Amino acid sequence: MSRKVLILGGGFAGVEAAIFLKKEGIKNVTLVSSRDYFYIYPTSIWIPTGEAKFEDMCVPLKDLAKAHDFELIIDEVQEIKSKENKVICANNTFDDYEYLVVAIGSGKVKHKGSENFLSICGEPKDSLKIKDRIDELIKKGSGKIAMGFGGNPKDPSNVRGGPAFEVLFNVHNQLKKLGIRKNYELTFFAPMAEPGARMGKQALKMMDIFFDKLDIKTHFGKKIKEFVEDGIIFEDDSKLESDFTMFIPAGDGHNVFFNSDLPLNEAGLIKINDYCEVKHNFDESETSEEGIYKVFAIGDSAAIEGPDWRAKQGHIAEVMARNVAFNIAQMEKGSEERKGYEDHLNILCVMDSGDGAAFVYRNHKGGKMIPMPIIGHWLKKGWGWYCRNSKLGKIPRIPGM
Repeated sequence: MSRKVLILGGGFAGVEAAIFLKKEGIKNVTLVSSRDYFYIYPTSIWIPTGEAKFEDMCVPLKDLAKAHDFELIIDEVQEIKSKENKVICANNTFDDYEYLVVAIGSGKVKHKGSENFLSICGEPKDSLKIKDRIDELIKKGSGKIAMGFGGNPKDPSNVRGGPAFEVLFNVHNQLKKLGIRKNYELTFFAPMAEPGARMGKQALKMMDIFFDKLDIKTHFGKKIKEFVEDGIIFEDDSKLESDFTMFIPAGDGHNVFFNSDLPLNEAGLIKINDYCEVKHNFDESETSEEGIYKVFAIGDSAAIEGPDWRAKQGHIAEVMARNVAFNIAQMEKGSEERKGYEDHLNILCVMDSGDGAAFVYRNHKGGKMIPMPIIGHWLKKGWGWYCRNSKLGKIPRIPGM
């Protein structure tokens, strides 16, 4: 079978691209994923506290493929040779596609002693390991817990801070419900002086109020030197003691990208234009399409451009995916019409605390953070249900979501 579009990656960007390519009438769409399930990362924050089950965060890709009539292949991508129109996987080699969409996510910034922390944004099953460690400390009756996130100076957009705040707030709430909160020292740490600054000044002030109100200590502004079994060592050799550490490293280039001929930025992420097209710096003799090999990169795989506060989030990945589906359909029609992602850049999230939430929004006009006691928690729960069922086609999609 000749494949019209080959999509690499089964996360938010890849799945959305497959769904909307089919909606655009593209017949032969193939999605390659190393996992056989789509994982709902934003609501996995409740797994460590036992409020959600791991299986509830997983949507079988075969069910999505059946619902939207795209081909699914479970395999591990190893090398991308875009100039040769070839993708090499562990068990398959693909060279029969016309368009390629790269959506396999990013790698992680390497830290010394990474075996001494777990991440809620890493391998999905790490969420269960986090739960085990929290349960162990609850059984012990006391302890020190440190949670935080890191940055990547080479690409500040590829950072995940929100889930670190959320898991720590939820652990606080869990310990409070058990009546043992006073027995635990909770600390939020980050190497930057103002973690969360991209959310805006109002959000920063409210985060400080949150930390004071919940008796959560903070440790900001020192680069991390090493993670050790009982804490974190910083650049000045000071130590933050911790019986359990959860840390979210910033993203950088995926290992596959370094085994490819795709143009990369300093952080190893794929360079794209506003239409998510990957442009090579080849001379005219090497390509008949002005450097475009009908290759696209979306989501965490791509080096996004924009304001200093820009951040990669699931809804931005999905905007990019829908745009690429539209743009490919227009290319098939011979139309010059295109849709870009840069006008849609914003920060949008409901930051959960276990007993409520805060609505966070940031665009070029500024940022705001609105407390939503109690109802905010259930709104985010409802979004998780909507995400699963709308992608499976069981309920209608809300326009723009």
